[in-house]
Amino acid sequence: MYTYEELLEKFSLSLEKEKYSGKPAELYEPISYMMELGGKRLRPVLLLMACDAFGGNIEEAMPAALAVEMFHNFTLVHDDIMDGANLRRGKDTIWNIWGEDTAILVGDTMFAMSIEYLLKTNHARVNEMLATFLKGAKEVCEGQQLDMNFEEADNTTIPDYLGMIRLKTAVLLANSLKLGAIIANAKKEDIENIFEFGINIGLSFQLKDDLLDVYGSVNKFGKMPGGDILSDKKTFLLLKTLTIGEEADKKTIESYIGEGKEDPEQKIMDITAIYSKLNIDKITVTEMERHFERAEYHIGLVSLPDDKKAELISLAQKMMYRDQ
Repeated sequence: MYTYEELLEKFSLSLEKEKYSGKPAELYEPISYMMELGGKRLRPVLLLMACDAFGGNIEEAMPAALAVEMFHNFTLVHDDIMDGANLRRGKDTIWNIWGEDTAILVGDTMFAMSIEYLLKTNHARVNEMLATFLKGAKEVCEGQQLDMNFEEADNTTIPDYLGMIRLKTAVLLANSLKLGAIIANAKKEDIENIFEFGINIGLSFQLKDDLLDVYGSVNKFGKMPGGDILSDKKTFLLLKTLTIGEEADKKTIESYIGEGKEDPEQKIMDITAIYSKLNIDKITVTEMERHFERAEYHIGLVSLPDDKKAELISLAQKMMYRDQ
């Protein structure tokens, strides 16, 4: 079985061969820019790892891997517009360079291109793959809308939040594994369990992302810390604080939410101080570990030799304990 590093190298070489040129240039130059920004390439590599683990041909799976990477980057282009984010992977965002209108069109084009990639997969089950891909795409949009809804809501619960990140983040990770398993013609039960494995590592991954947004460094994380605090995002950290915090803590946080006139640095400092006082970082890690244990349970049900499962589990651990 290939290692994560080997499959990452193979995917990166395939991606480098892709040329995103066309007219008008203002539409395709941003696509090249976005796809060359780098990133972890987790989703395509997970797809290739699942395909390889179940005995499939990774070259046959490469168009599908390109599809999920293109789709993921499309969501980032649109997310940055909605969040008003100026940096992505330490570089200027698409909308910040080319403007919002062009960035919307760039994202739409990337979505279309992701489907084109998927349809290049030479496989008898391509219709099943397309149905899986499109269902996941719809769920990602549902999750994004829920995320936006939560910004205005005052009764969002932790289960609400976990359901939202399941759609917005975890489903694409899980579907990447599922697509790889389908290409390898894995058994139905194994496809279902590898999907649930992906859902739970996806939940852990997003919780770590929330943690890094507060406690990460811009050099490693690629974004300015405290972005979620400034945008009043209902993250696990915020919701847990509002659940267990003292009345004074809740009042401090509530005084900032929706205000928009406060000193940004002071807002980040004050809310981060409350998180630290309540050990919210440690509580978040405990929640991450809970989902990781569920992931281990589901990978344990997959009918693969332990050595083939080990590489997937190792990658999941790296995702959870990363610092960027």
